[in-house]
Amino acid sequence: MFSIKDFKARLFSTTPDQFEAKAIALFHYQYQAVDIYRHFVDQLHINPDNVRQLTDIPFLPVTFFKSHAITDVADSLPACYFESSTTTGLIPSRHYVKDPSLYRKSLVKGFERFYGSLSQYVILGLLPHYLERPHSSLIFMVKEWMQVSKHQENGFYLNNMDALFHTLQNLEARQQPTILLGVTYALLDFAEQYPMPLQHTILMETGGMKGRRKEMIREEVHSLLQQAFQVNGVHAEYGMAELLSQAYARCAGRFACPPWMRVLVRDSYDPLDVSSAGQGALNIIDLANIHSCAFLATEDVGRVYADGTFEVLGRLDASEWRGCNLLVA
Repeated sequence: MFSIKDFKARLFSTTPDQFEAKAIALFHYQYQAVDIYRHFVDQLHINPDNVRQLTDIPFLPVTFFKSHAITDVADSLPACYFESSTTTGLIPSRHYVKDPSLYRKSLVKGFERFYGSLSQYVILGLLPHYLERPHSSLIFMVKEWMQVSKHQENGFYLNNMDALFHTLQNLEARQQPTILLGVTYALLDFAEQYPMPLQHTILMETGGMKGRRKEMIREEVHSLLQQAFQVNGVHAEYGMAELLSQAYARCAGRFACPPWMRVLVRDSYDPLDVSSAGQGALNIIDLANIHSCAFLATEDVGRVYADGTFEVLGRLDASEWRGCNLLVA
């Protein structure tokens, strides 16, 4: 019998050979507990008893989060929720989070698998658009990083780029390891106004032009940032409001997932044609989404490799542009 308590206790110790069994068990729980997901599966005429491997699982389109409360909560909705970033006038997705501690654990443990202990880094956030949104999962994430990091220099920067420049100068002079996480258009603005060598700072972009600059391919963005800051590469974070886990790219835009998250690929014209590798639209399994839906069909197009890493190559036609996704035609 499926136990939420046991699943949570073992979630972040998931190994690759355990992933499929855990995902199938979570699918059967969510089919029973999440009304919207069950109706979706039933409308596809899929017998849950026939779901025996990852590629059998029905993936819920992320657009459902715009119009429905996707949750296993039977009575009142959780007080905590995250909203997606959208272009003005468009409807945001809303992800109700019953257990925020899961997100805290996921975002810290996920980061530290790729970069080591947060305590060694100063965390600087150049996220002007997101700071204006009270339900941003990205701001929640960076605040948690800062709380764990505990460095007094941690901070967010809205439009005060001169202050950011002087902070980075001081940190570089001290050879202090630093993470500068920024929305793409703000990083490009900063690069134009304050080019400087960053030898002890990891430059990490989250994507997003927000209509402030023309859309650019990833290689062009990274080339400009590398030249301005004299770094060998630009890192990237892939996440969205509908997920409680993130993937990271430490080079060349190729993302890797923590062990409790996996990306599959589906045919852009046949959503039930799902493969573990190849090119097409991206499906994500996030086992940390215990209380909502762990199986999401995104509007991103990409390439998934045999080793589980993936690239984001763009968006499906006619889908909305989202702030956490960098278009790379």
